Amino acid sequence: MSAVAVPTKSEQTRDLIAKTALRLFRERGYEATTMRAIATEAGVSVGNAYYYFASKEELIQLYYEHSQEDHSEVCEAILARDREFRARLLGVLRARIDTLQPYKEFAGKFFKYAAEPSSPLSPFSAESGPVRDAAIAVYRQVVEGSTLKTDPEIRTDLPELLWLYSMGVVLYWVYDSSPDAEKTYRLVERTVPLIDKLVGMARLPGMRGVVREALSTYRDLRK
Repeated sequence: MSAVAVPTKSEQTRDLIAKTALRLFRERGYEATTMRAIATEAGVSVGNAYYYFASKEELIQLYYEHSQEDHSEVCEAILARDREFRARLLGVLRARIDTLQPYKEFAGKFFKYAAEPSSPLSPFSAESGPVRDAAIAVYRQVVEGSTLKTDPEIRTDLPELLWLYSMGVVLYWVYDSSPDAEKTYRLVERTVPLIDKLVGMARLPGMRGVVREALSTYRDLRK
């Protein structure tokens, strides 16, 4: 039996700073939380906090990572129990909202920074690339592990397109003031069947040409 690895003091300190920062972001908001406040709450010096994290942006990237790891972990069970495309996509999107919901207040205050195109906090930035790739990988599992029948051309790009759709859902969730994000869950439940139908129709002779033309445009604009 292999021994359980014990975190080093350095790893424990880094984890403490990260958890403290995420708590303060939720409680006070991103702008109001300074590195000094994070250090004080964590019981470390400001210099020590900067040693582990050069900026608040790095801490937000860590939040992205933790949030995506939580989502990916929850999705393992969802994807293991059903092969139907619609059920897989619906389960994954519900899980995305479930894992985000504890950060609802923080997300609303923080969104204006993530929405800035040049910000490293944007989900489309180079800095967010690893988390973005991990998110797209979940939707690749949704597609590849399903019984979905569609045009091979759209199957290639479908994971990324589903991720973009999920970003639209998250944007709606940020502004959703309904109790427990009820409207967001309803949005998912109403739109997933539509996507399932549209993707299935893409292999029909009358739709294939239109879909491939749309994909060609998407690929050109993505470059």
